[in-house]
Amino acid sequence: MKKKVLLMGASGSGKTSMRSIIFSNNPASLTSRLGATIDVEQNHVRFLGDLILNLWDCGGQDAFMDSYLTAQRATIFQHVGVLIYVFDVESREMDKDLDYYRDCLEGLRQFSPEAAVFLLIHKMDLVRQARQETFDAKKEELQGVSGDLNLSVFGTSIYDESLYKAWSNIVHTLIPNANILSKHLATFAQACSATEVILFERTTFLVIATSSSTSQPALSSDSDSLEAENPATGSLDPTRYERTSELIKSFKHSCSRVRGEFHSLEMELWDFTAVLDEMTRNTYVLIIVHDPTIG
Repeated sequence: MKKKVLLMGASGSGKTSMRSIIFSNNPASLTSRLGATIDVEQNHVRFLGDLILNLWDCGGQDAFMDSYLTAQRATIFQHVGVLIYVFDVESREMDKDLDYYRDCLEGLRQFSPEAAVFLLIHKMDLVRQARQETFDAKKEELQGVSGDLNLSVFGTSIYDESLYKAWSNIVHTLIPNANILSKHLATFAQACSATEVILFERTTFLVIATSSSTSQPALSSDSDSLEAENPATGSLDPTRYERTSELIKSFKHSCSRVRGEFHSLEMELWDFTAVLDEMTRNTYVLIIVHDPTIG
């Protein structure tokens, strides 16, 4: 099963950098070496064995954008499963960015009206003050431009876990029977007295499903807050999934630098035990247990 994913936005907005981090396992420190995308770069990414993401990274220079909206309009916007449109939070040409975005939405309505739409307000690390207020204002502006379209908006940065949160939500919409996977994980968690069980895709380490019913909104709705809550007394951190993705990817990269190979991970601390291991040839499973009698 093949799913077409359009990655669009102005030149320099950070599309290729995020693609290289998620799908090519490159660290954020190396993305400055990447050049601008010329026209359209297509990549076929095998995800969960049978699901193939046909990722179209569309160069954002004006000449290319004009071509996508005229001569290549049908080719670009036909059979789209997901449109990901990236906005630079500090863009000095926001009016032009919004004009191109509106035109892309028209192309999508014409050729792929059922496609899901995700908007990424990117480079949030550059916002030094009033980050949440800046995100909220941009989000409101984009929702206003989008009309009654059902979409999801995320604030992202290549330097923290927000990128994994956004992309986990994106791929979750493409996985058939994702809710059934969650129910199976809940049964598995109950059988082994685990607090939580999380399933990751092997290559990208994006979250596929979790056992926690309270986690499901995080995998199906947009990000209303950029600030990580830190509730007291026993509550689980709402950013725990994407932080785990980021940490494991960084650890895997460190292993490769010393010519090591990552296979599994086990941590035993005073208040919990965590085991990360292969579940299938395409997935890893993380099991969290807080019961001190289980080891």
